[in-house]
Amino acid sequence: MTVLGAVLLLSLCVSCSNENIYFKKAEQFYATGEYYQAANYYKRSYQRIPAKERDKRADRALRMGLCYTHIANPQKAMQALQNAVRYGSADSTALLLLGRQQLRLANYKGARETFERYLALDPGSELAHAGLLSCELAPQWKASPNLYTVKKETLFSSSRSDFSPMYVGTDADMLIVTSTRRDATGDDLSGITGVKAADMFVSRKDESKKWKQMEPLEGEVNSEYDEGVGCMSPDGKTMYFTRCSSDPSYPRYAEIFKSNRSDATWSKPVKCEISKDTLSSFAHPAVSPDGEWLYFVSDMPGGEGGMDIWRTRITTNGFGGAENLGRPINTAGDEMFPSFRPNGELYFSSDGHPGMGGLDLFKAEPDSLRGWIVTNLQYPMNSQADDFGMTFEGIYNRGFFSSSRGDNNRGWENIYSFECPEVLQTVIGWVYEKDGYELPEALVYIVGDDGTNEKLSVRSDGSFQQILTPGVSYVLLGTCPGFLNVKQEIKVEQSHESEDYVMQFPLPPINIPVLINNIFYEFDKATLTPESTLALDSLVTMMNENPSITIELASHCDYKGNNDYNQRLSQRRAESVVKYMIAHGITADRLTPVGYGEERPKIVRRRLADTHAFLTEGDTLTEDFILKLKDDEQEICNALNRRTEFRVLRTTYGTTLKELEQNEAVKPDEGEVPENDEGEVPGNEEGDNGVDDGADR
Repeated sequence: MTVLGAVLLLSLCVSCSNENIYFKKAEQFYATGEYYQAANYYKRSYQRIPAKERDKRADRALRMGLCYTHIANPQKAMQALQNAVRYGSADSTALLLLGRQQLRLANYKGARETFERYLALDPGSELAHAGLLSCELAPQWKASPNLYTVKKETLFSSSRSDFSPMYVGTDADMLIVTSTRRDATGDDLSGITGVKAADMFVSRKDESKKWKQMEPLEGEVNSEYDEGVGCMSPDGKTMYFTRCSSDPSYPRYAEIFKSNRSDATWSKPVKCEISKDTLSSFAHPAVSPDGEWLYFVSDMPGGEGGMDIWRTRITTNGFGGAENLGRPINTAGDEMFPSFRPNGELYFSSDGHPGMGGLDLFKAEPDSLRGWIVTNLQYPMNSQADDFGMTFEGIYNRGFFSSSRGDNNRGWENIYSFECPEVLQTVIGWVYEKDGYELPEALVYIVGDDGTNEKLSVRSDGSFQQILTPGVSYVLLGTCPGFLNVKQEIKVEQSHESEDYVMQFPLPPINIPVLINNIFYEFDKATLTPESTLALDSLVTMMNENPSITIELASHCDYKGNNDYNQRLSQRRAESVVKYMIAHGITADRLTPVGYGEERPKIVRRRLADTHAFLTEGDTLTEDFILKLKDDEQEICNALNRRTEFRVLRTTYGTTLKELEQNEAVKPDEGEVPENDEGEVPGNEEGDNGVDDGADR
């Protein structure tokens, strides 16, 4: 053997040795899900294999293509898969994978030819048929855009991946975004993506309602691991999100965690035990609008193929078993990134349904016969790239989503805004304690003559919002434990413009006196004036809407004048109110008139203290207290003491003992509500409901 031959042989041996080392490293990285690193080592292995070893080259090229597919780099994936096909890969799915990457690059002609070649080998392939249909539909959708408008939001976008935006707050004044930007926690680069592990970042609106720069999310959510793709519970108190930890010895499995909000920060995350399956991923959480179900994405057994959308019931003791959504939502491909619009529509992304390329956005509407009706959002919401992760601004068909379109095929995502014009008839309402503050524990029942029957939870500020159907008449009932119900009715008219119906639900408390504003009497008399009619009629309506209650009508005055006279006058005035209500259909045994004169001075509650700076919650407006104040403050307090109130005596009127026992209600002698002057409801801002107390005669 010549010296040259020996050198060539040695070089060949070294090359083969290196190829084996690179291949083993690639296999190790692939097994643990670190596809970015695996792709680099498969490439090195490929480059060291002689061209004549076609089978080996085809194998490495296919593996390389799979890695680039996993990290969403379609250009490199297509090149690698083309090499796998060119070298005659023994795995026919190389053709299927190649066609799907050509689709992602909008090479519809090439994709069509590739899918047809694959279908000749596997005529029943669901994904190939979907791909072939995509080659026909995508150019048509792009040539005829729908009504959506889409705009890249540079304020939320960095030089790395920014995706899966999530609105937070009752006024949609916060936006949380998952990002691999340079400000993310830690210094290490991910073996999966080659960039930093993802963290959550937040932007808030300023006083002029403009978004501010993104900042790291406060609290203990972000770590050295991948965090993101989150959702909020309907009450805004709990955030569910995905975390991918890393271990060099084990595959990387995504898990779902939750964190609770305390003031402006988030608590230490706790893992959600959805299943005992430790070999599957659980990711992309989404809570249903009613708060009863946690939807998520998993590759656990029992699905339709790839990643599927599942759901599990949220209970006080954890989660109640997982169920697959099945067809038509899930396919042989991947279905991911579920999110909800408040009206119950489910949005998700899929590469298994016919689409424009990579992951496309879809809407799934509940249907009583078929379960769901699935619709592609088409162009411009979808592109040949990956489009996913929608979030909605309240009830409106506008918000944000993420897309890798226009990033030079690097696979990095940016945040885009979207809006679709629509005519919406909505009701916006607030439920609060009568003359008090919001009631976040309240429920609103909505019943329509079209069969609508819904129960709405209110937000933390007592508000709610709901889309209504034109031409339908609705009854809305505001309820809360410890309070009387308030009913409102509306008829929604047909309109070519969006319209909001604004409603107030001031709920009277059951166990404390309630001020009746705007009851007026003639001077030094018990005769009601015509100006009192509106307030009295409202009181009659309340009694009709709550037929099981009896009430005491009480009249009060200030400390001025003769107490005996004031007591007699206040008694006659209370009786005048009762007579009016009896004349308007309320039975006498539900009404008890009492004149208290000056015996029960007003006790200041929180809202009244917030209205008048010189008062403190808990103050009692006695004569001694008032005489220590300034003259103008004294007059305000005297006006507050002159008032007409009602308080609930019983909540079981007209109910028999048998009915009480059947309904597990309270016993008759427990129906009496104890007197509780300590919790009186505050009066109006002026401090005078128009009752002359005799001291002014």
